[in-house]
Amino acid sequence: MSEDQPPSTQSFLTKLSKQFFRTPLNSNNELLQSLKEAEENHVIDSHTRSIIEGTMQLENMEVRDVMVPKSKMVTIEHNASTKELLDIMIKSAHSRFPIIDSEHHKIQGIVLAKDLLSYLAGDKRGEFNYKEYLRTAILVPESKTLGSLLRDFQQKKSHMAIVMDEYGEIAGLVTLEDVLEQIVGEIEDEHDLEEDNIIDFGDGRYLLKANTPIEEFEEFFKVKLTVDKADTVSGLVISGFTRLPDQMDEITLQGFNFKILKTDSRRIHLLEVSRQASLEKE
Repeated sequence: MSEDQPPSTQSFLTKLSKQFFRTPLNSNNELLQSLKEAEENHVIDSHTRSIIEGTMQLENMEVRDVMVPKSKMVTIEHNASTKELLDIMIKSAHSRFPIIDSEHHKIQGIVLAKDLLSYLAGDKRGEFNYKEYLRTAILVPESKTLGSLLRDFQQKKSHMAIVMDEYGEIAGLVTLEDVLEQIVGEIEDEHDLEEDNIIDFGDGRYLLKANTPIEEFEEFFKVKLTVDKADTVSGLVISGFTRLPDQMDEITLQGFNFKILKTDSRRIHLLEVSRQASLEKE
């Protein structure tokens, strides 16, 4: 079996239905409905249901849906000095850094902050030779599914991949944490709190946290929305659907296209937003 080919969904459903349910399940929709009933009957709790639903969603989501766009990547030039390396690592507080040759638009590999810290802790003198510690960078297309990417991370024991567009150019990066968050929800730390609610992918698409306040959305896009009893973009979108939408559902509201990237049985987490073509031309 190819590593990019997902395990048999039918096999997974059959095993799960035999363990938890009385009748065989033949589709994802049937399983989702059964999970809802199992939660209502206190067979599983809401957290367990959310994790199972998140795992099922991985084969429907692509890397482009969760990646950090190139404009937001923290990279280090291949000819950077030890001081420059350290300054960037301290300022960003990240643990992994792509080493890039901007002149030739190439990723040389990944360097871990702990390698530089170990070098400095050893009281070594002279410049840090990153090439001795360089990890091979996994290169993946934007269209790769998150389920396939997760298997790549497991097999190659890696936590980061560089995303390439259809022209072979760097489009962004994606981490193991980005994938796991689709299963368990956001994994926040003190640095995540400083991240923007709206991230520009640079191609007319924007990644948006669903709990972004309406006022912030209006200020970012320089618009004035007509909103009734909604304080966040999530509330606006749900009122448009008149229900809690499913993952990958899309709706057009007030000149914007909203695509649901991450949701669970209780709320929306992430959205992809783009302006209607007619508005972009104005």
